[in-house]
Amino acid sequence: MEWMSRLLSWMLSRVVWLSSLFERGAARQPRIMEEKALEVYDLIRTIRDPEKPNTLEELEVVTESCVEVQEINEEDYLVIIRFTPTVPHCSLATLIGLCLRVKLQRCLPFKHKLEIYISEGTHSTEEDINKQINDKERVAAAMENPNLREIVEQCVLEPD
Repeated sequence: MEWMSRLLSWMLSRVVWLSSLFERGAARQPRIMEEKALEVYDLIRTIRDPEKPNTLEELEVVTESCVEVQEINEEDYLVIIRFTPTVPHCSLATLIGLCLRVKLQRCLPFKHKLEIYISEGTHSTEEDINKQINDKERVAAAMENPNLREIVEQCVLEPD
């Protein structure tokens, strides 16, 4: 009977020990996602608006809170951007989304899947624009247009 008690006590101590390891790893996870989100934000905040001499950060088109990063698996992450156009009928919202996509595809140092959306309720045609900026074929076709490509390049160019 004592042997059974010892075995049970030993097993219980192992369960407690293993659960503490799991909790430490789980507590670290949100911090890692926050760090990755800040890394993403640092890349997109300097993108220039296509019409104005300001950055997307200065115009509050992007903020730290508009970036979310989720772990897909150990090496892959889902990056979600929700940007807010300056006006509900902004004619350049698709171009801003394209700039965000191009900059992140070029500069993100970790493997990722990218989803870019207009913040809900902030644009009159948000559903159509969300489809366009998340469609690989449409993005590729847009970047084949030399005039559009030049505008995107000017917007994503790093400031001196």
